[in-house]
Amino acid sequence: MIEGASGSTSRARGRADLPQRALDELARDKRGLPATDPGLDAAIDASAAWLSRAQDMSATNDGGVAKNFSLKHGWASSYPETTGYIVPSLIAYGDLRGDPSFAQRAKRMLDWLVSIQFESGAFQAGQVGAKQLKPVTFNTGQILIGLASGVGRFGDVYRAPMRKAADWLVATQAPDGAWPHNQSPMVAQAGPKAYDTHVAWGLIEAARVEPGRGYGEAALRNARWALGVQTSSGWFDDCSIKNPATPATHTLGYALRGLLEAHAYEPDDAILAASRLSADGLLGQLSPDGFLPGRLDRNWRPAARWSCLTGTVQNATNWMIMWRFTGDAVYLEAAFSANRYVRRTMLIAGDPDVVGAVKGSFPVDGAYDPWEYPNWAAKFALDSFLLEREIRRASVTPFTPNARPRG
Repeated sequence: MIEGASGSTSRARGRADLPQRALDELARDKRGLPATDPGLDAAIDASAAWLSRAQDMSATNDGGVAKNFSLKHGWASSYPETTGYIVPSLIAYGDLRGDPSFAQRAKRMLDWLVSIQFESGAFQAGQVGAKQLKPVTFNTGQILIGLASGVGRFGDVYRAPMRKAADWLVATQAPDGAWPHNQSPMVAQAGPKAYDTHVAWGLIEAARVEPGRGYGEAALRNARWALGVQTSSGWFDDCSIKNPATPATHTLGYALRGLLEAHAYEPDDAILAASRLSADGLLGQLSPDGFLPGRLDRNWRPAARWSCLTGTVQNATNWMIMWRFTGDAVYLEAAFSANRYVRRTMLIAGDPDVVGAVKGSFPVDGAYDPWEYPNWAAKFALDSFLLEREIRRASVTPFTPNARPRG
């Protein structure tokens, strides 16, 4: 059954208790997308400003980034996992605009993350203050992306924490390349996940600044393991947090990005072919206006009538990377269309709590983080818009993967 086709009555009953701002946002979404795209530069600046505000407005005021802004509950506490991979995004934005304050924001994020790292090197699940302080593979891998970026920008002050996180991931990896344990307590089914290729990407970034410690080799083992849970159509088994039969485009986007980064690190025709299968499966569900259904089944059929905007911009980035590997313009056209769709959902002026933010779902009452603006949605939007800007300005072109530096 397509998600969104049932449960509408219960959702309608629940709306009676919604704040007016939530009702207003839903009414705006139901009128449809604005016809105009606010433009790349306006959306880039607004997204970076909102991520900065999310750091400043975190309910725990600790240097981390608030998990989200909720139209029902306001600003949340800091979220270690996504704060980690927001770090390189803000550094990149600050470099683009020549504004060192964004690197300083990133450094505050890193200092906070180091302060909450477990002695083992791992990081916790959930928001700061969570009751279950257990080490989690996925969260550690995402924070590793930020720590590696910190080493690259700020030097050795973050090298030891980065090594600890990467060493823990290598030590807890199974011989086949999977991470069968230390999954998030939110996961519905135990066992390794295909989207852990995004953890492998963290190890790749660590390998670039710390070669010779086996990080790259561990990452490639995981990428090759993931090919074994990919179907002949490019869809992935075990690629969802809560809905294994119909994963969100968000987690599918994680899995695909990890494979693409593995191929960029060490070119592998099998990994590229597998990546192309997934990229094409997602591409087949993109509407001409840039709408991508929020969930897809194993035959790449829509399983939702709403869009997971995070997944849309993640896969726009994936398609741009596929264009760089293949030179096939169909990927570039799809990416630009998807990004344009998400920009049209954004506000560029008005309420500072939502200007530059990206909703979990469009419409805002969709089943992926309804009524919320997750920080990772803005992060992936910023990344995708920045890459699109570079491509449109002809400063990024198709490339041979092995031209990239390796650790």
